[in-house]
Amino acid sequence: MKPTDSELEILQILWQQGASTVRTVNDLLNEQRKSGLGPARNAAKSKDIIGYTTTLKMMQIMFEKGILTREEEGRTHLYSPAVQEGDTQSILLQEFVDNTFRGNAARLVMQALGNHEASADELDEIKALIAQIENNPPKP
Repeated sequence: MKPTDSELEILQILWQQGASTVRTVNDLLNEQRKSGLGPARNAAKSKDIIGYTTTLKMMQIMFEKGILTREEEGRTHLYSPAVQEGDTQSILLQEFVDNTFRGNAARLVMQALGNHEASADELDEIKALIAQIENNPPKP
C-alpha cells in the first residue's frame, strides 16, 4: 500500500524514533516543519503547524488501514509502523521509475549521476552493488 505524503511524514518519524505517542509524533512533525527539514514538498506547506487532533486523526486512520499498530500503555497509546521502511521505499521507487522514467531504471541512475557529483565512496558503493547484482541477479 502506498502511503500519502502526510502518512509518509508520520511513518518516517516512527521509523526513526520507534514506538511513539501521538504527542511525540505531533511535536516532531511541527519541529521538522518549522526547521524546514521535514519531507514536506513545498515551503509554504512546510511552515504550517499541524494541530494535535489532526495528527491523532491521521494516526487513527493509519491504524485502521493497517499502516500502524497500536499498543495501550495505561491511558496512552503507543503507535508503531506496521510496514517496513525498505518495503515502502521499494513501492515508492518503483512507482517513481514507472511514472517518470517509463520503467527504465538505467535512465533513473544515469539522470541521478548526471545531476549529482558522486564522491569516490558513493561510486565504490555503486560499483559494489552492480557487481553483486551481476553475481546474483534478482529472481523474477
